[in-house]
Amino acid sequence: MFERYLKLEDAHEDSVFLWGARQTGKSTLLKRMFPENRYYDLLKGEIYERFNRRPELLREELLTAGENELIIIDEVQKIPQLLDEIHWLISNRNLRFILCGSSARKLRRSGANLLGGRAIRNTLFPLVSAEIPEFDLDRALNNGMLPRHYLAVNATKRLQAYIGDYLQEEIRAEALTRSLSTFGRFLEVAALSSGEMLNYNNIARECGVSAPTIKEYFSILEDTLVGYFIPAYRKVIKRRLIHAPRFYYFDLGLTNYLLRRHSILQGSPEYGKAFEHFIIQEVYAWINYNTSPHRLSYWRTASGFEVDMVLGDAEFAIEIKSAREIHSHHLKGLKAFSEEHPGARLLMVSMEESRRISGNIEIFPVHEFLQALWCDRLLG
Repeated sequence: MFERYLKLEDAHEDSVFLWGARQTGKSTLLKRMFPENRYYDLLKGEIYERFNRRPELLREELLTAGENELIIIDEVQKIPQLLDEIHWLISNRNLRFILCGSSARKLRRSGANLLGGRAIRNTLFPLVSAEIPEFDLDRALNNGMLPRHYLAVNATKRLQAYIGDYLQEEIRAEALTRSLSTFGRFLEVAALSSGEMLNYNNIARECGVSAPTIKEYFSILEDTLVGYFIPAYRKVIKRRLIHAPRFYYFDLGLTNYLLRRHSILQGSPEYGKAFEHFIIQEVYAWINYNTSPHRLSYWRTASGFEVDMVLGDAEFAIEIKSAREIHSHHLKGLKAFSEEHPGARLLMVSMEESRRISGNIEIFPVHEFLQALWCDRLLG
């Protein structure tokens, strides 16, 4: 059992949406935190059929609830009409809800009532390093951080099933695209582009569809919480900057599976790519869990200088290298960034054994960086 970082403290006073991709552990978290509360699981056929046929039954049942009672509805996106009943119950009966699901896309597409700001948004991400006793970095880089996958000796079959379930349950069930085979090919090409600057035209040629279709496919991944974009940092001082966004799958394990990366070993190019993705995944989760004002971006100049992560208005610049010893050529991007943004705190995350300082750059061993991050001693 993992002790999750997300505590849903908002639910003590307000209604909340809890979003998260499939198998991040939303239902497990809710059942552990609220074992005595009324719990409606719309994945159960009989419950789904009853409320889908007559959404007003929810209101009729909850008229018996005590004032300010907390009710949980899992997979709420399956019946968008329930949100009108929930809105009425919040406004007229002072009830609180946790509304859980894997995507708000269907709700928005159907014009569903999103409660007009009456529910606070929370997102559950895959596991983070601080949630895992005796965290194993190599296991994380090979298996990813979804709970069932991280625990597996070999996560390949579970990842294969995950992709299949995603295509069948999220894509086909919601009629998000007419061609599952084309979308499946797109998932693979998107993995090849993971962490790279997006070129929609090139991806469209690879998939045999139009660039607007590719943009819509990426929006599906974002809306179903399977991927996210990191924008380019755009504040120009001297150097001309690249403005294209980068895309990452929400969990490293999916990228590994789609790229057929198996048994990733330290020192290999694949290890370096996986290491970078993992650190970005950790920082992205930390920013969201802490509702941090630090907007995450990356920095790249037209001449090729690059920094993997920039936080806020150049308050922090973070470069990620899986090298066991950092040399001057690894620091070129951070040094170039510092020339334009001298007030930035410069960090390098690496596989070195001890923390040290080179000029104005702090070089962190990965485990020390992660510990400082999740103990709120680093980016606060």
